[in-house]
Amino acid sequence: MKIAFIGDIVGRPGRDMLKGHLKRLREEEGLDFVIVNYENASHGFGLSMKNCNELFGYGIDVMTGGNHSWDKKDIIPLFETHELLRPHNYPKEVSGTGCKTYEVNGEKIAVLNLMGHYGMPYADNAFRTARDEVSRLEEEGVKNIFIDFHAEATSEKRGMLMLLQGRVSGIIGTHTHVSTDDFQIAEGTAYLTDIGLTGCRDNVIGMDAKVPLVNFLTGIKGHFDIPKKCKKILQMAVMELNEGKCTSAYKLKLLCDGRVMRSEAWVED
Repeated sequence: MKIAFIGDIVGRPGRDMLKGHLKRLREEEGLDFVIVNYENASHGFGLSMKNCNELFGYGIDVMTGGNHSWDKKDIIPLFETHELLRPHNYPKEVSGTGCKTYEVNGEKIAVLNLMGHYGMPYADNAFRTARDEVSRLEEEGVKNIFIDFHAEATSEKRGMLMLLQGRVSGIIGTHTHVSTDDFQIAEGTAYLTDIGLTGCRDNVIGMDAKVPLVNFLTGIKGHFDIPKKCKKILQMAVMELNEGKCTSAYKLKLLCDGRVMRSEAWVED
């Protein structure tokens, strides 16, 4: 099974990159299953019903969320009608779920969405939630398990790898919008601290630089906005899975000017 994960879609520029490239990439890369993080897809904050339907039309199988999952209230009924996840360690009283299992080419794959703690809203313990949910999936015979860990702290993301390496197929971090250079395979688990954003690349984490710079210079905060014009990037991790183990992986970075960069994940001995 060959799966792909695409990092935080930030506003219209991110959606446009999926519109222009995803269906072609599915064919060229031979992708069986595509996971995308949606939490910044609608003007940088949350996901609207309109944009949800738009994105699924580009060839996405399931979308994961994060701390901005609830910013657009019309997302709440969509958890019942669309393949949308929100962090599984949000309290059980809120809408939706953070874990679903799918069948792809006769094999099962579970997608688990988790949220970290540092700088994040209140949630249940991500590590205990991950441990217990992976154990449940193992008892059900699910071998292929992918985790989107939406977290600020790199130490939390690395700790999740230490907890689950060898037991899940992949753990890839989201939230910071800044790509890290540590894509690796450890005991059959693909790991990347943060995949980075898909959207504008020539500003501050996909947002117009004016408001962040005012904040940095004066301490006065403002509302972040998506630039109307920018240079765009699409960032995608591709993983080949066999009996629950990742056997090979690579990352693709596509720039709007046509450049494509590919980097292979290293395998730990």
